[in-house]
Amino acid sequence: MLLFNETPEEMGKRTDPAQADAYWGGWTAYMGAIAQSGAMVSGNGLQPPDVSTTIRVENGKRHVVDGPFTDTKEILGGYVILDVAYLDGALEWAARAPCVSAGSVEIRPVMPPPPAPTN
Repeated sequence: MLLFNETPEEMGKRTDPAQADAYWGGWTAYMGAIAQSGAMVSGNGLQPPDVSTTIRVENGKRHVVDGPFTDTKEILGGYVILDVAYLDGALEWAARAPCVSAGSVEIRPVMPPPPAPTN
C-alpha cells in the first residue's frame, strides 16, 4: 500500500482555481499509469482533515472531536493498494507520486487475513 502524505499547501491546490487543474492532472496521470501497468488493486483519495472526525474511548467513555488529532505537517491525502512482487516495484511507483517532492509516500505491506478459527 502506498500512503500519500501531503503538506497543507499541497492539499490546498485541490480547490485553488489557479492550481487545481495541474494538481488533479498530475494525480490523474499518475493513477492512470499505475492502472495501465496492471499493478493497481484499489485506492482512494481522501477528503481533507477538516471534515474528519476522531474518536477515542477511555474507560468506556467516547470522546469525539471534529478533525484529526495530529500534530504533523503532513496530511494523509489518499492511498493506493498495489500488487507488486517486490519492494522495488512499490518504490518505483512511490517515487513517481505527485506529492513525493512536497510531502512523502509511505510504503506499507497489507496484512494477510487472519487464520480461520479452528473450532
